[in-house]
Amino acid sequence: MNEPRKNRILIVDDNAANRELLEAHLLGLDCEMDFAEDGTQTLDKVASFQPDLILLDVMMPRLSGFEVCKQLKGDPKTSSIMVLMVTALNELGDIERAVDAGTNDFLSKPVSRVELLKRVENMLKIKHITDENERLRRYIYEMEDDEDDQGQRRSAS
Repeated sequence: MNEPRKNRILIVDDNAANRELLEAHLLGLDCEMDFAEDGTQTLDKVASFQPDLILLDVMMPRLSGFEVCKQLKGDPKTSSIMVLMVTALNELGDIERAVDAGTNDFLSKPVSRVELLKRVENMLKIKHITDENERLRRYIYEMEDDEDDQGQRRSAS
């Protein structure tokens, strides 16, 4: 039987120290991690790495976290990726912009290790449940299609 794929987390921040800190906080999790330094690189990494969760900084060069999130959530191929915006911004307007962009959750810097771990664990559980529901929905749809095809063949004979 195939081993289940490890969860994949993409850590995105233009500041290397912030990326390293987030990685250090998550080292106890059984997951694969990759990194991006800006919004454009993030979109490239999403295509190659296929993360389950993105820890996404907001204030970055080239494309902001808001723009990246909006693009990911607007594309059916990437809309199910969980996005946790990790940002120094904490004004009400910034939170509203994050929600409007489609983020699943947000966390203000400086990040608490315990809070980050709990949010990441919960978001990965939600992602797993959502993926499993989608897999079951497709399976049921295929079974119903097969039954319809068999019924049509019987009535045609």
